[in-house]
Amino acid sequence: MIGTTASTLYVVGNINVDLIMSTLGEWPQRGTEVMLQHSELRPGGSAGNCALALEAMQVPHRAIANQGDDGFSHWLASHFPHSAAHWPRYPCETSLTVGVTHPDNERSFLSNYGHITVLTAEDVLTQLPAQAMPGDIVLLCGTFLCLELYQHYPTLLATLQQRGFCVAVDTGWPPAGWSNEVRLHVGHWLAACDWLLLNEVEALGLTGAARLDESGTWLAARLSGRGGCVIKCGAEGARLWSAASVQYAAAQPVTVVDTIGAGDSFNAGFLAALLYGQPSHTALRWGIDVASRAISSSPRCYPSWQQLQLSNEVR
Repeated sequence: MIGTTASTLYVVGNINVDLIMSTLGEWPQRGTEVMLQHSELRPGGSAGNCALALEAMQVPHRAIANQGDDGFSHWLASHFPHSAAHWPRYPCETSLTVGVTHPDNERSFLSNYGHITVLTAEDVLTQLPAQAMPGDIVLLCGTFLCLELYQHYPTLLATLQQRGFCVAVDTGWPPAGWSNEVRLHVGHWLAACDWLLLNEVEALGLTGAARLDESGTWLAARLSGRGGCVIKCGAEGARLWSAASVQYAAAQPVTVVDTIGAGDSFNAGFLAALLYGQPSHTALRWGIDVASRAISSSPRCYPSWQQLQLSNEVR
């Protein structure tokens, strides 16, 4: 067994309220109303989902975020008791996302702006140690939704590297699409990123490539060289491109209950493995195992890092 770790995974970005509604077969006509069978109000956002998974997995972590000042603010902060005391408060509404799931398990999201759009680089840096401990990782999530932070990504990532952190980024999908301007902006900070964690459509959109292997190769070559580009492929597993190799890990079939946050759960498993000193091929396996457990359970549950390690030894 690896035992414990003195390192910490810091999850930065969009922690917001999620209202999940299901199942919607087709969008209603304008001016009409439909009733759905299921709803759930829960903390979410890419950073929130990842932090909750890490809490359940018993992995040392901190959630780095901010908060608004409306009726949702205290409720949201109460789900992150070890982190929220450090979150700066802004005089604005809490960011809220309505997630609507469809019969094919795909989903659509409707979001307001709210507090995540005013999170600043100073907010982030003041919540992080001035110098990283060996093995410490910072994961930046919701890149295009944290509007103020997004403008300062090049400086932020450079500062994180200077402080000695391993830097991982999950950009998500830009609401306005992958314009040349967006691609150019991302290109300014890729070299300061160690791990890039994307799904298939994000990778193809960012690079403009027609094939996934072209995207993975192109992106890996533009990162720091200390990690690699991971592309999450849903039921097909995950792939990793690095300077040393191209790796693939398959996913076992599961009965899907709720796919929202699947990629965020993968991030938690993948980066937890790195935090505990596991090699990248094992990290892919941990990521897939955590995501598979998350999407096939209700209420949602996760394996602990000890269970993942034991499973890895059995394999």
